[in-house]
Amino acid sequence: MDQQAGPGRVTRWGILATGNIAARFVEDLRLVPDAEVVAVGSRSLDAARLFADHHDIPRAYGSWAELAADDEVDVVYVATPHAAHYDATMTLLEAGRAVLCEKPFTLDLPTSTTLIETARKRDVFLMEAMWMRCNPTVLRVLDLIADGAIGSVTAVQAAFGVAGPFPPEHRMRAKALGGGALLDLGVYPISLAHLVLGRPDHIRSWAALGPEGVDENTGVVFGYDSGAVASLSCGIVGATPLTATITGTTGRIELGEPFFRPSGATLHRAGAEPELLPAEVVGNGYQYEAAEVQRCLAAGLKESSLVPHAVTLDVMDLLDTIRTQIGVTYP
Repeated sequence: MDQQAGPGRVTRWGILATGNIAARFVEDLRLVPDAEVVAVGSRSLDAARLFADHHDIPRAYGSWAELAADDEVDVVYVATPHAAHYDATMTLLEAGRAVLCEKPFTLDLPTSTTLIETARKRDVFLMEAMWMRCNPTVLRVLDLIADGAIGSVTAVQAAFGVAGPFPPEHRMRAKALGGGALLDLGVYPISLAHLVLGRPDHIRSWAALGPEGVDENTGVVFGYDSGAVASLSCGIVGATPLTATITGTTGRIELGEPFFRPSGATLHRAGAEPELLPAEVVGNGYQYEAAEVQRCLAAGLKESSLVPHAVTLDVMDLLDTIRTQIGVTYP
């Protein structure tokens, strides 16, 4: 399959799954130049047809394999619950299809590693859909930090908690679906800390587990030999402010809600008035990662410099370590 795509050449997208996130992603693809959704696949043909009719998608398939076999699809967005990410993505990679797979990439490091090794072996593009790393405001904040706007970073604080309640069979609680706060929500504050400070030298985690055996409320502290710390939390039993703060020796930057798709940012420099960094909020925010995928395909790249494979594996390794510390396992 020809994975070249870019300006003047339409990138033909397939969508694997028919839930809410898939719908929002399709809406945002309308904001991306040279993007066209041509097919959707689900394990239910009725669900695929309903989704296709609603979003004016020409082809609907009742299996992942049929979508993977469609040679008129350049890249597929995988939006299943994360327990199905591995099987869905492997089906696509083995068919030679480029993939943008929702986060968390899989349930653990070994399966994430296998997917990336498979993509490299088959010379196929693969990227985790960590949209925060493609957001223009987040990238601007990183540039400010690199330029010394707040001095040396000393602390990152971020939380992602939702109130629920969720029934036992919900993906947030069901162990078979990879439930719990950590993988679904905690991946965001952990990814932010990793983005700003890199891999921590020390990790300490605590959690309250629910009756299903998944984490309901989790706290994580990262320590760095530089002296920096990251204080992170996630939960499914209470709604936290979705803000984040990055503090340095000469100032701090506050990311507006939600910090992973910030409504703006505020730069506080020592001895100066706060500087507002407004963000133009258009769509749902998924268009930036889609544009990054199309940039990579146009350049013939097999991974993104914004969301490289090494970072995906690093963050998954951190999630595995935290799960071990808090005592959450999956079937």
